[in-house]
This record gives sequence, C-alpha cells and structure tokens, in this order.
Amino acid sequence: MITPPTFDGGRHYERSQTLLRASLIGTVVVALCCFTPVLVVLFGAVGLAALTGYLDYVLLPALAIFIGLTVYALWRKKQHDACCDTSSEKKSQP
Repeated sequence: MITPPTFDGGRHYERSQTLLRASLIGTVVVALCCFTPVLVVLFGAVGLAALTGYLDYVLLPALAIFIGLTVYALWRKKQHDACCDTSSEKKSQP
C-alpha cells in the first residue's frame, strides 16, 4: 500500500486509517448486536439470559460512541487528505 508523503513519514496517515477501521468495525459489531438477536441467543446459550434486559443500557451508548468515533475518524482523514493535497499542489507549481 502506497501512502502519501506527510511531514511525519506517513505515521499520521496510518493512525487515521487504523482509527477509521477500528471505529467502523466497532460500529458494525455493536449495530449487529443491537438490531439482531445475536447477543440474546448467545447470552441464553451461556446461561446469562437474565442479563438480556440490561443490554439496551450498554449497547445503545456503545453504538452512539462508535458512531461518534467513526465521524471523528472520517473528519481526521478528510483533514489529512486536504493537508496533503494542498502541499502537493504547492510543490508542483513553479
């Protein structure tokens, strides 16, 4: 994978990509647990069916946090892309 040149050798770009991947995976997992009975079935199979009533207190805030983290990661990626695009345009102009 070719990374665009940055002032810190690409580490900032890699961090923003890692944050974006982690937040998207977390959002998908929490959304899957919120909107499907996967976690309820799993808790029932393990013997923790009594805790299924409290799942909403954990999953809905977790979903909100992961969606916010995804929006933040997209914003950081957009800021990084804009930073790199302007620096490469300045170098190409005589």
